[in-house]
Amino acid sequence: MNVALGVTGAIAAYKVCELTRLMVREGWAVRVIPTPRALDFVGEITWRTLSQHPVASDAFARGEDWKPRHIELATWCDLMVVAPCSANTLAKLAHGLADNLLTQTALACTRPLVLAPAMNAAMWAHPATQANAETLKARGATLLDPEAGELACGVRGTGRLPEPVAMMETLRAFAARGEDAR
Repeated sequence: MNVALGVTGAIAAYKVCELTRLMVREGWAVRVIPTPRALDFVGEITWRTLSQHPVASDAFARGEDWKPRHIELATWCDLMVVAPCSANTLAKLAHGLADNLLTQTALACTRPLVLAPAMNAAMWAHPATQANAETLKARGATLLDPEAGELACGVRGTGRLPEPVAMMETLRAFAARGEDAR
């Protein structure tokens, strides 16, 4: 299984380090695509070490073949996962905006897309965010529901990224079905 793993600028990015380890342990090839803000939370060397592959963070860097980097990644993967998926990236994907390598790859990808939103509870509950989530579901994306609990901002509510083991169980089941969700 080849997984393009998008990581956005949210404090929950630290949990995706463990998710990456679990995917690699499963025998999956993982190419991490962090947004510029994601690298403020977890550095490139961490992603490279955990995934055992170069990190794809620059839309204009040369890829492994002649294709533009976002096309190379979109056609290489069997599954694209964005975790955590910030409100900003959720909105970009819902509206077809492609201003970084992650959003460019997601829009070019015809493989199943799994999004794991994580954000402040008020942001998750906002009608615009809910509309964006529904738009993406209607287009075939799979959204993992955020969990309720204490958030990094100190409030309690729904917006937590699911634990890596729970996300991995869902991704394993998804991969086993071999569904093309898009």
